[in-house]
Amino acid sequence: MSDQKQKTMVITLSVISNSILVILKLLVGWLSGSISILSESVHSGIDLLASLIAFFAVKKSGKPADEKHPFGHDKIENISGFVEAMLIFIAAGWIIYEAIKKLIHPQAVEFLGMGMAVMLFSSVINIIVSKLLFNIGRKTESVAIQANACHLQMDVWTSAGVMIGLGLIWLNEALFKGIHFHWIDPVAAIIVAALIIKAAYDLTHQSIHDLLDSSLSDDEIECIRNNIVAYCSQICGFHHLRTRKAGKNRFIEFHLIVKDNMTVGVSHQLATMITEKIQEQIPSANVNIHIEPCGNMYCSDTCIKGCLLTTEERENGSVVSTLI
Repeated sequence: MSDQKQKTMVITLSVISNSILVILKLLVGWLSGSISILSESVHSGIDLLASLIAFFAVKKSGKPADEKHPFGHDKIENISGFVEAMLIFIAAGWIIYEAIKKLIHPQAVEFLGMGMAVMLFSSVINIIVSKLLFNIGRKTESVAIQANACHLQMDVWTSAGVMIGLGLIWLNEALFKGIHFHWIDPVAAIIVAALIIKAAYDLTHQSIHDLLDSSLSDDEIECIRNNIVAYCSQICGFHHLRTRKAGKNRFIEFHLIVKDNMTVGVSHQLATMITEKIQEQIPSANVNIHIEPCGNMYCSDTCIKGCLLTTEERENGSVVSTLI
């Protein structure tokens, strides 16, 4: 099965599971009067909206590059992740507002057993779906799917927190007859909101990181450098190495310094060999190499920094100009 089909199938499963959970939590939250359960229904509603956004992003990012988008459509997933994060911030603000109102004007919580059962069911479902999303998201390097998996993983913890809060209300009221512990419910909702805000912050940071064309990881850059240096017997050096990421695609460019008497044909063949070597270890790499002749004694500081020649070789100009 292709990566695109796997991504579409798993995000569709997320939409279905979130739809079911939203309906269940809204119903039980309304019947019980629990602000923490209602806050969880809002949380699941945001997860559902995020799943729908991710579904659109996955469909769009799967389109091949075209004349207007020569580098592809992968960054739509980063935009999707950023939008999801903003929605989470809004939902968290609403939860805190409602929880504070409940603290000021306490309200009895009914059907505690039903509420705990729904939270347990929600946790189990989201554990299963989030694991599937993480597996496919990491395999296909889909930011949108991994972001959606983070949503559901956070929902596991928040649902568990609400379940514990409802359990404490039930236990305390059973042990201390006539004393109400309704304040536990809005406090649990505020804790849920705090966890949601943390998840939103992390998601915002990840999305913006890639949208701003940050460089690849240190390990990937080291891999690129090693593959260039492997041809040190045929090149004089390299500089201006720049990298960026868009979805699963990596874009790599650098200047390759060769002996000034190397022919165009030989230098092109050399660039092709280095490109293929990099792509063996980074299959999604798009490599762009600019060939420059070595200036020998007229080197700039940038050129010297990336020079692979010894001082003697620079002085004598002794580097081979044919491929070995």
